[in-house]
Amino acid sequence: MSEEKENIQFELTDELIEQVEVLVEEKKDKELQKLLKEFHYADIAEILDELNLEEAIYVIKLLDSETTSDILMELDEDNREKVLRNLSAKEIAEEVEELDTDDAADMISELPEERQQEVISNIEDEEHKAEIKELLAYEEGTAGALMAKELVKVYETWTVAGCLRRIRGQAKEVTRVHSIYVVSREEKLVGRLSLKDLIVAKSEKKIGEIAKDNVDFVNVNEDIEEVARLMAKYDLEAIPVIESDDNKVLLGRITIDDIVDVMKEEAERDYQMAAGITGDVDSDDSIFELTKARLPWLFLGLIGGVGAFLIMEGFKGLFVEKAVILFFFTPLIAAMAGNVGVQSSAIIVQGLANDDVRGSVNSRLFKEMLLAALNGFVLAIFLFLFVYLFEGRLDLALAISVSLVAVIIVAGLIGTFVPLFLNKRGIDPAIATGPFITTSNDILGILLYFWIAKLILGI
Repeated sequence: MSEEKENIQFELTDELIEQVEVLVEEKKDKELQKLLKEFHYADIAEILDELNLEEAIYVIKLLDSETTSDILMELDEDNREKVLRNLSAKEIAEEVEELDTDDAADMISELPEERQQEVISNIEDEEHKAEIKELLAYEEGTAGALMAKELVKVYETWTVAGCLRRIRGQAKEVTRVHSIYVVSREEKLVGRLSLKDLIVAKSEKKIGEIAKDNVDFVNVNEDIEEVARLMAKYDLEAIPVIESDDNKVLLGRITIDDIVDVMKEEAERDYQMAAGITGDVDSDDSIFELTKARLPWLFLGLIGGVGAFLIMEGFKGLFVEKAVILFFFTPLIAAMAGNVGVQSSAIIVQGLANDDVRGSVNSRLFKEMLLAALNGFVLAIFLFLFVYLFEGRLDLALAISVSLVAVIIVAGLIGTFVPLFLNKRGIDPAIATGPFITTSNDILGILLYFWIAKLILGI
């Protein structure tokens, strides 16, 4: 609910951190307040992230709640958790009362359940308290859990003149007025209008006459990823949230800043999954947490390596004496299979995330097969010439280069099919872009490589 301060050029330097630390240590409160007053709350949060816990808490308690409430929301999540743990329930409640309901609910949801109740009981504004409790009741990951209750709404029966008088009070509680929502007597969403629509309309006009009825909305149980997709598709700065598609009672709104946070978190999660890291972790987490997140996929890679070893062991007797050179090309074949598979799956996962994947699975697979065949053919020509010049054997060069084409085609098909299949099953397809694809392609690629080489060489 705090007013936004115009941001200035900010650069976090060691000198600035040292200056803040000295002012904290010497308890020069007025000088510290004067210094920090020059910075945006997001910049102050960046400064506090570099201080130790005791210093950060000192600054938080020094500044007014209107400022520190926004600072807390910008702090690194782990640092915010530590700071909140060292504030009393009453102090947290004072911070919460300065926040919009969506941010307030987010902050409280990070606390232990018992602590949540203590903080809520200390909120003095009963309406604010009731709205926060309502938001906390919605399932995480839904539009209801993400929305804010602050918005500007008017009734379709109001006149323009009466509407202008009434919305002034509502607008004080809203940081940004993206749209004015029009509701019926039953509080159901019937349209929207902009401030421009309101200003240029004649005073005696009814709101229902000038409102636009083509308003986009989401229901309270909509998945936040779908909300993000919808807002990105239609370039929306905010979108209203209704009770249900059948009962369009207006409950709140979701703004673009919240959606940007959702998209950022989703991108970070997908990147970690693609790299073979399960769970939400960062570099500052404990060794135990990081190990727990990485180990499952590393174990899968180990299983894949054992599988590749068993395949090579099975072909050892056939190739050791007659074509030992084949074993030296095994890393190349495995690497190409893994790279092609990851490339294919990454494109499909990105397309699924952006809702750009069109057509049937068969058409996708056919397109990928042609693409892989073309890439494989170009690479195989180079590899054929290299092997022939290096070994002087036409049959060996042909066996390795043909195997490469076949392996690339199969890897491309696997990389395309697996994320599509996972998506159809309701499983996050990002899981397919990492060690899962690499390991499966390593095993199948080596098996296919040796089998084709055996066939062509006749051994």
